[in-house]
Amino acid sequence: MTRLFQAYVMVDWSAASKPAQGTDSIWIGVAKRNVRFQFVTETHNPATRAAAAKLLGDILQELAKKGERTLLGFDFPLGFPRGTSAALKLEGPPFQSLTNWVAKEIKDKPDNSNNRFQVGAKMNRLMTGEAFPFWGAPAREAQTMLSVKRPRDYRPGDVPEFRYCEEAAKGASPVWKLYYQGSVGGQALTGLPLVKKLKDERGDRLKLWPFELGWRPLTASDLADVEVAAAEVYPSLLKPAITNGEIKDQAQVRALCEHFQALDDKGRLGAAFGPKTDDPRRTAIEQEEGWILGV
Repeated sequence: MTRLFQAYVMVDWSAASKPAQGTDSIWIGVAKRNVRFQFVTETHNPATRAAAAKLLGDILQELAKKGERTLLGFDFPLGFPRGTSAALKLEGPPFQSLTNWVAKEIKDKPDNSNNRFQVGAKMNRLMTGEAFPFWGAPAREAQTMLSVKRPRDYRPGDVPEFRYCEEAAKGASPVWKLYYQGSVGGQALTGLPLVKKLKDERGDRLKLWPFELGWRPLTASDLADVEVAAAEVYPSLLKPAITNGEIKDQAQVRALCEHFQALDDKGRLGAAFGPKTDDPRRTAIEQEEGWILGV
């Protein structure tokens, strides 16, 4: 049985405005083979996004030198709800134009200070001319185009609150939520520049799923020229046992690595990359929204 991957790297991201470690900070899990060809999982807890980007680059480079194909998972949205790109009047493939736009607008300093609230407010202004759909901010960051709380209910004609995958996952927060518990919006705005950086460095050796690999089951031949397949993951899909003094975030990235490795061992991971039959949601998922691996 042919494995799809030889290594698994899972990233629990954070949009924190200050260096942080421990709970609610960045954790990176890495499952790879040791000198005895046995899989071992290690975890890392860089204090800043800049340090995490450097560490990820080094990890991926080391694995590539060994000829080991890597599944790279990010726990933040790689796409936005259908219609977002059009609402921003962006040109080109929606997922690519949105990523490029966010990467250009976000200013993220080495000390973790960043302008994600300002970028969310700008997107609101360009999309709707009001403090919508992005919402959530500490009182000091509130402004005309960004409110502390959700400003109103959704109406016909609005860009959807949830992506298709978030509706399927149940319990997932919308990308428009910038603050409070489960604020994946801030993680997406600070995380997409990292995705673009890694993609720019590796070109076609890194493929983004499902945008570049398709929302469909994958085989080893589909990944023949790929060093890294990057996907969105959702740690809350698993309920890992916490052992050896781990904190929850640390246990989740370890468990994700072990989960996908186990599926690959059994020859079942390929099926997790999409449905076998056609689906009316396919175009939106492949071109703009993305999907969560395993949902």
